[in-house]
Amino acid sequence: MAGTSDIKELLTRNLRQSGIYIAFVFIIVLFAILTNGALLSPGNLTNLVLQYSYILILAIGMVLIIVAGHIDLSVGSVVALTGAVAGVVVIGNGLPWWVGVLAALGTGVLVGLWQGFWVAYVGIPAFIVTLAGMLIFRGLAMQVLGSVSLSPFPEEYQYISGGFLNGLLGGNGFDAFTLFLAAALIVVFAVQQYRGRLAKLKYKQPVEALYLFWLKIALIGAVVMAFAWQLAHSRGLPVVLILLAALVLIYGFVSQRTIFGRHIYAMGGNLQAAQLSGVKTRRVNMWLFVNMGLLSAVAGIVYSARSNSAQPGAGNMFELDAIAAAFIGGAAVTGGVGKIQGAIIGGLIMAVMSNGMSIMGVPQPTQSVVRGVVLLVAVAFDVWNKKRSTSSS
Repeated sequence: MAGTSDIKELLTRNLRQSGIYIAFVFIIVLFAILTNGALLSPGNLTNLVLQYSYILILAIGMVLIIVAGHIDLSVGSVVALTGAVAGVVVIGNGLPWWVGVLAALGTGVLVGLWQGFWVAYVGIPAFIVTLAGMLIFRGLAMQVLGSVSLSPFPEEYQYISGGFLNGLLGGNGFDAFTLFLAAALIVVFAVQQYRGRLAKLKYKQPVEALYLFWLKIALIGAVVMAFAWQLAHSRGLPVVLILLAALVLIYGFVSQRTIFGRHIYAMGGNLQAAQLSGVKTRRVNMWLFVNMGLLSAVAGIVYSARSNSAQPGAGNMFELDAIAAAFIGGAAVTGGVGKIQGAIIGGLIMAVMSNGMSIMGVPQPTQSVVRGVVLLVAVAFDVWNKKRSTSSS
């Protein structure tokens, strides 16, 4: 019969994932206090979403790359290249904004095919292929733009990153549509979680105690509604947040509920066993990098729309932020472990820390030191947790 877990057992069994949620809450509370509440103000939360959305988009693809046992160092350069292509098409040639979007997405797919070929079919380690890609695509971005920035984009293109849905359902001093959408999201989440719990019970898998299950739903619902309440009192629901939420739902489903997703985890957990069990590793690797190229293009579109320009230096260090988000969010350095929601939480931790320290006036060099220490501690925690699990088994 399936067993239920109390708080202590639940935290111990899922230490890697539960620890990151505890750390996230602690960091939010800490910086809310240190900034005298400015961190959680409606305007600042809106800016937080707009400023770090492209890093979170990259983190979604990066965590899948890391789970499969690879790394991608080229995503920042691909952000620059795809933004440059969109800029040349829309600003340089005067074509409609959506043509620029399609051109950027197509460029991202081609980049993914290029890198996937070398990794999957030639057998060159992804670290080397993407390191070369970082140089190649940065150089191509400079050539496409002639080493100069292009601006401005038309309003329709800027709307991708800077647009808001406000007033669709009215509201007196707030946007009712934002609150309605948040409430609907909580209901969908609760139903999915409850169905997942029933499925585990059916197959006699351990689950948390029922009171803990509903407590978890209530706490997550309270956080989401509080966040939505602040957004509703600012400029409404950012369009880029809808895009990000859709990507999280889609990739969460793909990674956890599809054969392709299970093959990614199988490869990262034990590559030889996956090959012997019939997993077509070359094909999976190819599509992994095509997907990363596509998401890099999405991030490039969002970033260029946010900055209202195509810049040859765009995306600098984005790959390190995305990698840090995945590792802080619980991805294992050896592969096989990691979740989309964990990478999002990891990215938000980095975003809250950077934003909070900026509000406090902390110098940029100090911010870099703090972020580096946090990444090191997160990886050290993963190594310690793996050793603890091995010794206890």
